[in-house]
Amino acid sequence: MLTITRQQARQFILSKQGLLGAYRFSGKEGAYAYVRQAGCIQFDPVDVCGKNAELTLQSRVKGFAKPMLQELLYRDRLLVDYADKELSIWPAEDWPWFSGYRERSRALGKTFEGLAELEEEALAYIEEYGPVSSDTLPIKGEIFWHSSMHWSGSWHGRSPAARSVLEQLYTDGVLVIHHKAGSRKFYDLAERHLDPALLAADDPCRDGGALTDWRLKRRIGAVGLLWDKNSMALLGLGLNAEQRRASITRMAAAKEIFPVQAEGIRPTFYYLAEDEPLMRAVLEGTLDRKPRMAFIAPLDPLMWDKALIKALWDFQYSWEIYTPADKRKYGHYTLPILWGEDFVGRIDTAADRKAGVLRVKGLWLEPGVRRTKKLEAALWQCLKRFAKFNDCILAEEELPR
Repeated sequence: MLTITRQQARQFILSKQGLLGAYRFSGKEGAYAYVRQAGCIQFDPVDVCGKNAELTLQSRVKGFAKPMLQELLYRDRLLVDYADKELSIWPAEDWPWFSGYRERSRALGKTFEGLAELEEEALAYIEEYGPVSSDTLPIKGEIFWHSSMHWSGSWHGRSPAARSVLEQLYTDGVLVIHHKAGSRKFYDLAERHLDPALLAADDPCRDGGALTDWRLKRRIGAVGLLWDKNSMALLGLGLNAEQRRASITRMAAAKEIFPVQAEGIRPTFYYLAEDEPLMRAVLEGTLDRKPRMAFIAPLDPLMWDKALIKALWDFQYSWEIYTPADKRKYGHYTLPILWGEDFVGRIDTAADRKAGVLRVKGLWLEPGVRRTKKLEAALWQCLKRFAKFNDCILAEEELPR
């Protein structure tokens, strides 16, 4: 089996993800290309200095602006928001692969008394009046409802009837999100916005194993190198160790993925067969390693497996948004700072949109990282790009001394 150093593993992952060397992704087309490569990027509504999906794209897509993602989702309809790794954004072309999930949702919906009548009422209203939110759909009252929106779990209890029926039809694939106003979702008929060929496409999965392999392969490609152990990168797949290993064995035998050992790390890593040229470039030392600085989103695919980050980079990151304020070591929305091949620190910023200024609330460099003129210049340029991304300016006094 091939053995590589930890540094080579880092180079492979960062280059695969478009975070090392010259920009591989640019503009709206680049944003779409990256989501296709990653399979899915996680959505989170919190917006301190950009939402998680936007932050994921700004770190690796040259010239990315927030409206680009909205256009890809709600005008071009090349992307959809739907369940995958929790609530995610993924390519609309993958719609057929989620056929079984939608079928299970529809079967579950039939078990709730009175839901079918509410669905008919909601669909008739949307057919006549167009996109609605739970506030504008004229269905009152509450129902006992079980949400199957998450692959990894579910929710049940009493819920407003309008919200429940819309989310059920959305999970069934009958509705899609038409647009969002802040955090409020407006739904419309899927047939009005998605390609009819996609909606009519057969389920490409021969069996559950085929779907497992497809989804696991997607997650390996999203990270670049993924090890054979329990991993948060696999959240939502619902795999136990036996199922994970069976899937890896099938894909390795079919030469869809290749094994590799990282020095000093016991679990075997795997990468996609299509990334063999990248692995050769790493081994031959011909990889473009031009350093860039980027602020990394808390739920970025690079950070999906924090144990892997610790093992390869010796960088410990915890998203402190749910940590009580008196127990936080850093800020509640602190982002890792990647510079070249290394994590050099973390930064806590907030977009003061009223003043139009990006505030830097805290900056912490990793032990042994010196604040040289070169690092200072890279940090200043990165902050200026980040301020522009947030429609803000950066005042010189905002940079901590």
